[in-house]
Amino acid sequence: MATIHQMPDALANKIAAGEVVERPSSVVKELVENSIDAGSTWVKVELEEAGLSKIKIMDNGKGMSEEDSERAFLRHATSKITHENELFRVKTLGFRGEALASIAAVSRLTVKTSTGKEAGTKLYLEGGALKGKDKSDARQGTEITVDELFFNTPARLKYMKTIHTELGHITDVMNRMALSHPEVRFECYHNGKRLFQTTGRGDILQVISQIYGMSTAKKMIPIEAKTLDFTITGYIAKPEITRASRNYMSTIVNGRYIRNPAVNKAVLQGYHTLLPIGRYPLVVLQIEMDPYLVDVNVHPAKLEVRFSKEKELFDAVQEAVTSVFRKETLIPEVEQKPKRAKEKDSSVQGSFSFEERPAPFVSESHEDPVKSDPDPIREEPEWMKESDAPDYAEMVKKATSPDLETDLVESEPIAKEPQEKEVVVEPTHRVPILYPIGQLHGTYILAQNEKGLYIIDQHAAQERIKYEFFRDKLGQTTNEVQELLMPMTFDFTKPEAILIQEHMEKLQHVGLFLEPFGEQTFIVRSHPQWFPKGHEQEVIEEMIDQVLNENKVNITSLREEAAILMSCKRSIKANHYLNHEDMKRLLDDLRESTDPFTCPHGRPIIVHFSEYEMEKMFKRVM
Repeated sequence: MATIHQMPDALANKIAAGEVVERPSSVVKELVENSIDAGSTWVKVELEEAGLSKIKIMDNGKGMSEEDSERAFLRHATSKITHENELFRVKTLGFRGEALASIAAVSRLTVKTSTGKEAGTKLYLEGGALKGKDKSDARQGTEITVDELFFNTPARLKYMKTIHTELGHITDVMNRMALSHPEVRFECYHNGKRLFQTTGRGDILQVISQIYGMSTAKKMIPIEAKTLDFTITGYIAKPEITRASRNYMSTIVNGRYIRNPAVNKAVLQGYHTLLPIGRYPLVVLQIEMDPYLVDVNVHPAKLEVRFSKEKELFDAVQEAVTSVFRKETLIPEVEQKPKRAKEKDSSVQGSFSFEERPAPFVSESHEDPVKSDPDPIREEPEWMKESDAPDYAEMVKKATSPDLETDLVESEPIAKEPQEKEVVVEPTHRVPILYPIGQLHGTYILAQNEKGLYIIDQHAAQERIKYEFFRDKLGQTTNEVQELLMPMTFDFTKPEAILIQEHMEKLQHVGLFLEPFGEQTFIVRSHPQWFPKGHEQEVIEEMIDQVLNENKVNITSLREEAAILMSCKRSIKANHYLNHEDMKRLLDDLRESTDPFTCPHGRPIIVHFSEYEMEKMFKRVM
């Protein structure tokens, strides 16, 4: 008797559903994408019990005829691909023909659809099988209701999370859809209460405002770049707006939200030292390219894609982000947080935070999204209007302060030799002239100008100055080596030793000479002079790790890490008192820096209290 047989269609559809329909948010994603592909300008989502009980998607797209509506639920039925060549130039969000069949296979599904030219069609399916057909109204568009998701696959239900978690996943999908298609008006309701709504005006900044809040939208910077292959637009947040995860980095390729580690890495390298360690920016990147350059057929949910020119895209994104920050003044403004309605009139509390309001609906959030503000955007937000705040600018006389009996012996700037640099970036004087007026706790310099009060972290400021100096200095040393009195010994596993032997030439090319000392041991008798003192072993191990893991040595990143170490060790610390001339010299040197806003670790150097904010804190203005 034969042991191999063909599975019934019902079983095959259930298996396929396991790839496409992971949870209720997967259903919402697939159905909303179909609505967008149908040319809809309005999409409404209604949910009950986070979609486990009911999901209804309504749109005003072109709809389907009676014949097409029945055929649409057959496996691999699609209107978007007709021959093989089109698979490599996909211009629609959906194309596999798996979504509707997979969703119907694990639910009780009702569809009402019409082209608007004649009476519509109503179908009822259960477990993927057609159970009934009738006529419906002639409203153009499609309405799909998914009831009792996973009713016939109870094992899948036990993997579902709490209502709030599943709702978080759905609203995260809706956020991404709204960012990807600002020209579509989206509405989302849960248990009859509105969660989310956009205007569909095509203004992506307004969508960002609706999702992340107006205070965050005010601190988004437009980005625009174009190469022969790519057009990059969107918004990136100022470095003061950071998050704890990459979930707030949105990449949209040809209208499709995707996840791509290479693009995220390019964005992070564009921010470079402007971000604190372990923090991530809020970014919305829209990338347009020839569909032939991207393969979207590598993931069942079409979230991951493959680029044929990934290196070129990486360089374009990194340069686009870097060029934006070269033109910006990135000094955080200290602002008062508005008092809540429940608070009584009390003393004014000025506050400053690098954290803005988080996205209310991202899947990693544990907050109840129902509590968010349900009001839609009905007019241009206040942040898009001109401020009528009075101009308090006045020329500030140069302040004086008593000299303190101290000097900068350990922090004296190293004389810079006139040598050529690998990359020359002219200082832009993006920090205004500042006049020191004193020091706080031997740690912060207080300075002023016509725009208000500035507080400068003296250690972070000198770290930035010295980092840029050492970064350039280390970039010039190529052949200088330091001979060791006692060789350094390194032990490896047998496979690692074999790989090191194979890549010995790469290490020698960057000045690291390893000598075999037995089968699994190597010794080092010299190393490049630029290695930071006391950290030589760490740098050598990092170089070897790069060869073992990446098959190359990134000498630029290693020198950068060395420059950061050296700048931190040689900069003034907290509780180090400076006299007036020391403070002035430090501020002048900072002003000449290329990126004078953060230390190499991404911490802010300067914060600014505008005169207007000071007036508000002291209730001189109301």
